[in-house]
Amino acid sequence: MKNIQQEVDERSNLTGTNKFELLLFRLGGDANGERNELFGINVFKIREIVAMPAVTAVAGSPPHVLGVVNLRGQIIQVLDLPAITGCTPKTGLNIMLVTEFARTTQAFAVESVEEIVRLDWNQVMSSEHSAGTGMVTSIARLDDETGGAAPRLAQVLDVETILRMMNPAETNVVDPASIGSKIRIKAGTVILAADDSVVARSLIEQGLEAMGLPFVMTKTGKEAWDQLNYLATAAETEGKTIYDKVALVLTDLEMPEMDGFTLTRSIKKSNRFANMPVVIHSSLSGTTNEEHVKTVGADAYVAKFSAVDLSSTLRRVLGQ
Repeated sequence: MKNIQQEVDERSNLTGTNKFELLLFRLGGDANGERNELFGINVFKIREIVAMPAVTAVAGSPPHVLGVVNLRGQIIQVLDLPAITGCTPKTGLNIMLVTEFARTTQAFAVESVEEIVRLDWNQVMSSEHSAGTGMVTSIARLDDETGGAAPRLAQVLDVETILRMMNPAETNVVDPASIGSKIRIKAGTVILAADDSVVARSLIEQGLEAMGLPFVMTKTGKEAWDQLNYLATAAETEGKTIYDKVALVLTDLEMPEMDGFTLTRSIKKSNRFANMPVVIHSSLSGTTNEEHVKTVGADAYVAKFSAVDLSSTLRRVLGQ
């Protein structure tokens, strides 16, 4: 039987293969109790899963905030995830998912937990152009083990968007004064950024604009990789190099099609881009992920989202 450390090591090693593990859960159906869809969150975000404890309501809490719980001495806010997503649980709120995300700890109440599945990021497609409120960042195609024609689908929730919707007062405001002087890069070059979250992209764009940095924003690791190769080819046609077009790559970790680890590794192993600075900018904080950043060759890691921290990291990596 595997011990806990073996399981942690196995999951950690997935970052070297463009794979990840998705916790599947259900929130309930529509008002008639129908269409009980599958939802998912990356296992790396989950600190623990517990039976739903008693929740203390807090006066003046925003809608869909159930209250707080005392979990081993830590006071944690609990969000009603079915209510947030417009679902109605048949059997009630039975499970609490405790997550560590973007420098914070919070809990989500759900109806039930199904299983953990291991997927390749190329099984996850962006949902940006599909109908929805922006709470779903991507759709995962699950392997159909029953032999049926159509695989199951799971909606991967955009936790960043949900947290900022529920706690608007905590939304980070980019303050140009706190960032300091503009960051200067070689004329004609840009920051190539990649993030699949609508909210994260908006904050990154505000931050880069405040820093005076021109940028190209992409939505997935694959899109960033394709854009980098396109710019390299364009540069070669002009008798230049990629370093005349791109000053630095700024990438998230969790992204459909190709994750940030794979993107970084691809850049650093390529003769074409080997000297390209790469900064990983992720909500998946913690020593495990920071160690993986080193193994794939990234130049720096910065946790989301602090414009001041991002600015100081970019200055350091760009040699300013």
